[in-house]
Amino acid sequence: MAQILLTGLLPVVLLVALGGAVRARLSENAWAGLDRLNFEILFPALIFAAAASRPIAPASLLVVGPLVWAVLALGLALGWLARPFGPERFLDFAGGWQTAWRFNTALGFVIVGALPSADLGLYAVAIGMAIPLANIFAVTALSRGEGLGAMGALRRVALNPFLLASLAGVAVGLSGVTLPRPVLTPIEMLAGAAIPIALISIGATLRWGALARLDRFSLMLVSTKLVALPLAVTLAALALGSHAPIVPVLIVFAALPTASAAHVLAAGFGADRRLAAGLIAQSTTLSALTLPVWMTVAEWMAGVESVASLAG
Repeated sequence: MAQILLTGLLPVVLLVALGGAVRARLSENAWAGLDRLNFEILFPALIFAAAASRPIAPASLLVVGPLVWAVLALGLALGWLARPFGPERFLDFAGGWQTAWRFNTALGFVIVGALPSADLGLYAVAIGMAIPLANIFAVTALSRGEGLGAMGALRRVALNPFLLASLAGVAVGLSGVTLPRPVLTPIEMLAGAAIPIALISIGATLRWGALARLDRFSLMLVSTKLVALPLAVTLAALALGSHAPIVPVLIVFAALPTASAAHVLAAGFGADRRLAAGLIAQSTTLSALTLPVWMTVAEWMAGVESVASLAG
């Protein structure tokens, strides 16, 4: 597991550090332009590719969908408890609030693929169902923070590139259609650039002292994502006596650090980029301590399932 974490997290840390090292070489407008490129093109390509790259069985949606939606809704509710301790401007709070339920899709693929007990196909279904709702939650909160009316907020949600990409990806996954290589290859090339550029931009905007300073606001959001959500999944599975194959996948899904896209989305709406960048860095760094625990729990739950199957 140490090797898995090293492989998954060290490149993230190095790219964030690179952003900090080259911050002064680009103007503020240049960094803002990179964020806009990521918001409009690169991250939508990544979201679409993640959801559309594997077939999604319609029957699995009835099981996996409500479970991952419940995890996201719990993150939304627990994150709201940090409102009294966050920024006064709601838009800035919304930019940080989203880190309580957003998840690092790419790191999840690395971890789930390396765990013997976890089913990568189920994880693909989970993120395919989770991405649209996660973005609806985030875009709705940020739109409200902009002070838009009901119709204006609805329009921003409906036309958001993240949401459109995730819905299109799920539709392709459900259809079972395999996109032709001339179409899929450029999408994958764009997707491959999204995370590195986002991490470098995070490093350029990050207040490095924030890594060592967890105030009450950031501690509540980070602990919601890294501790409360996977703990809730584990306790619910134990209470229900569930040994379903989805349980280890859900534990890992709930335990993932927040998504780099949270910074891109916050910047796209004009929220405080530094706040979002700091929360992402804190969540990613501290996940090096929490992920091994939840990976062990996921394997233990899978072991319980195996014993139950033999007993049956």
